[in-house]
Amino acid sequence: MQDICATQQGKAQEPIRKFDFESTGNACHSDRYRNFTDRHEGVTLSETFRKMVHNGVAIALLPVVSGCALPSLSRNTEPVTEATTEPAREPTAAATATVAPADDAPTAVSEPTVAAAEEAITTTTTVSTSRILVPTVTPAEATAPAEGDAAAVSPAAAAVVPPADAVAERLQVPAGFAVRLFAEGLAKPRLMTVGPDGALYVADQDAGTVYRLPDADGDGLADSSDVVVDGLPGAHSVEWFDGWLYVAAYGQVQRVQDADGDGTYEAQELVTDNIPGAGGHSTRTLHFGPDGMLYVAAGSTTNNDPESDARRATIMRFNPDGSIPADNPFADSADERRRTVWAEGLRNSVDFLFLPDGRLWANHNGSDMLGNNVPPEEIVINVEGGNHYGWPYCYTPVEGVVPPGTEEVRDERVELNPEVLASCSEAVPALFTDLAHYAPLGMAQYTANAFPAAYQGNLFVAYHGSWNSTEPRDCRVQMVVVQDGQPVSSEPFLTGFRESESQQCSQAWGRPAGVAVGADGALYVSDDQNGNIYRVVYVGE
Repeated sequence: MQDICATQQGKAQEPIRKFDFESTGNACHSDRYRNFTDRHEGVTLSETFRKMVHNGVAIALLPVVSGCALPSLSRNTEPVTEATTEPAREPTAAATATVAPADDAPTAVSEPTVAAAEEAITTTTTVSTSRILVPTVTPAEATAPAEGDAAAVSPAAAAVVPPADAVAERLQVPAGFAVRLFAEGLAKPRLMTVGPDGALYVADQDAGTVYRLPDADGDGLADSSDVVVDGLPGAHSVEWFDGWLYVAAYGQVQRVQDADGDGTYEAQELVTDNIPGAGGHSTRTLHFGPDGMLYVAAGSTTNNDPESDARRATIMRFNPDGSIPADNPFADSADERRRTVWAEGLRNSVDFLFLPDGRLWANHNGSDMLGNNVPPEEIVINVEGGNHYGWPYCYTPVEGVVPPGTEEVRDERVELNPEVLASCSEAVPALFTDLAHYAPLGMAQYTANAFPAAYQGNLFVAYHGSWNSTEPRDCRVQMVVVQDGQPVSSEPFLTGFRESESQQCSQAWGRPAGVAVGADGALYVSDDQNGNIYRVVYVGE
């Protein structure tokens, strides 16, 4: 059989880097990461691993260990107890940086074309590490769009733009847009939501706190930072439902309420603790669906091994009070934890959203340590109840990286497992992918009217960027163009977080994590590397 791992476009590739990983400690998966060779534009796998493509749709990554029976995707998998985690990432404070353009050219889309700025900007600044959440700049008067642009957008596009600040001057946005610092000094802001009062609510993961950031005077700067609830380690996402603010944190979902509107959230209730705690991919993301149900995503504890906890690497579904709906796809399972599961095979779906038509779209961060190009980032997956989305056995290939329609085995002495072949054919592929290691986190669909009409319905996705790839991927906000209800292309929207194209995003001065569309129609972006919140507005061409 042809070895796709050693050839790309008909030419053998020289090895660039070798990794030697420790065993996971599981009998069926021990040594699976040893002697793994990373190649440019392809990967060579050791004899303990095999790789195949089935009908050009899904790729299986299969441990080749004598005596190990691999389950089909329709059954529970057996436990692997040790977690694979990324190294800790220290927030980056001040730096003098020359900002380079994005590391890859944007994909062409219909007008207006959005591209990363080409000119580098050199700026010296100090990012505050205090708990001051209001940028220390003097507000300016409101500026309206240039004459002739008013017809393209609603009056809401007459956005208030504060004076340029040193931090935001590093960032680049498309022509006609402006970006400014909205708030600073948080520990690790992640996902955000807009409350019924129009204020921005932010989950701070390291602080274990949810903040309310109002802008009552409409000057484009947070007026204050009001603590809504604290003491929730790992607070990662927030959403309003039926008068309550729900918060997902390590091992729990809580909800709080300010019944009398005095700014103090007197009521606090535990909704459920039937979700995994900290460890591995520990972020917990919640959203309410159009069915009124509570959906919660939980990542895996492992990199590429099956889980012992059926709730891991899934999106779960609960009633608003935390009980398990009777119509969940696995509600009759003998495993009580699996009864919570709505969809599985999602190693680390950091965020998801519901479209106006009720569809659930999620992103997915697949297995790490498989090379610079595999697996691709699954930016948009259409999630339906009861489906398995491939991890840890299968993934959706990127066109041009792996020849479609082939079946490859590194060790030709090993036969392909027909059961797993059939399983991968049943795995649901992603609707839209991007290159490996972009690490999609927060996502939001633009449904306001302050941006031009061409932006309506598009997705904004926070790319957290690479931390260990030998070909570093950029950290930025990417816009995914949606046409006729389907994602068709993407291009950079907010860039400039790295000092150079060779820099890993784990060392960048900033790193986008969450995105939210504000009540004012602006796009708000959280930066968990330096504790900032940015505000992007349209001001006219």
